Amino acid sequence: MGLQNTTGGYGWIAITLHWLVAVAVFALFGLGLWMVELTYYDPWYREAPNVHKSVGILLLLTVCGRLLWRLSQPHPEPLGTPMTRVVASLVHNGLYALMIVLMLAGYLISTADGSAIAVFGLFEVPALISDLPNQEDVAGEVHEWLAWLLISVVVLHAGAALKHQLIDRDDTLARMIRPR
Repeated sequence: MGLQNTTGGYGWIAITLHWLVAVAVFALFGLGLWMVELTYYDPWYREAPNVHKSVGILLLLTVCGRLLWRLSQPHPEPLGTPMTRVVASLVHNGLYALMIVLMLAGYLISTADGSAIAVFGLFEVPALISDLPNQEDVAGEVHEWLAWLLISVVVLHAGAALKHQLIDRDDTLARMIRPR
């Protein structure tokens, strides 16, 4: 069935985690843009941030799981020139770093008042840090800038995958669609 990775391609677990993260990143970005425009009297004014926080926590857990999976599995080497391989490695590591720091900034926004984050009523993430000066404002600024940076890098990442598929005609994109 191809659940695990090989040196020739990714397995279903890595592929599924990749696409779950991709969908969640775009969904959270869109939700974030939408919810900051809501007015006090909008019915979603209070609920949208709760959904955003809950999905963000689940995404953080998924990204951590994905990192653990990546570290425990073989993975195919990037295709292309030596320079392309270096850039691919830097971009992949940068995406992980951006996502984690972005979500930690979101956590700091949400817990600035000392409140835990309820995740869809299933469990709560406690406020471990809540007394930093201007925590909510500083973390909010960092969160916003990193969200824009992340979505920009993700768009470049997707563009590079399409370039590999359409111009280079190699298996880079195919390896992330079906197991080899």
